[in-house]
Amino acid sequence: MKLADVESSMKKAVEATKRAFNTIRTGRANASLLDRVMVEYYGTPTPLKSLASINTPDASTITIQPYDKGTLNQIEKAISLSDIGLTPNNDGEVVRLNIPPLTSERRQEFVKMASKFAEEGRISIRNVRRDAVESVRKQEKNGEVSEDESRDLQDEIQKLTNKYISKIDELLAQKEKDITVV
Repeated sequence: MKLADVESSMKKAVEATKRAFNTIRTGRANASLLDRVMVEYYGTPTPLKSLASINTPDASTITIQPYDKGTLNQIEKAISLSDIGLTPNNDGEVVRLNIPPLTSERRQEFVKMASKFAEEGRISIRNVRRDAVESVRKQEKNGEVSEDESRDLQDEIQKLTNKYISKIDELLAQKEKDITVV
């Protein structure tokens, strides 16, 4: 296992965590809130963003303009059933989502959700570390690398792990700040 592969996997874990953070409301309209919404389209769950144009005309509104007006009701239903906690308004042309100001309890729930996403990211980074260290130990056991090289590689893997876990911690701190600032 190469260090470049390990680093690449850890970067992917950080990116996945960043995408998960984007789905958490911060009190401002953000089109990425709808990234996880799946719409039943001809019997197939389809991402909302591939069925409609999503815009944020102001800080408290998201508009969803379906490419096919026949999907308007399915889009409205999918948003209602999703976990984003917003009620869609359908005017026959466009679905509007009004983003209400967050209550302090709701902000705390979102902070917990962000912490959960961050922990999932940390876990995936640790899993990459575990697999890489096992691979290095196996190479050492098979005589492909010396004991010193093995120890050096394991140290490098740990340094990468610390670096990417601290990146996730920084992202979490920023997201918590975004959520709690009124």
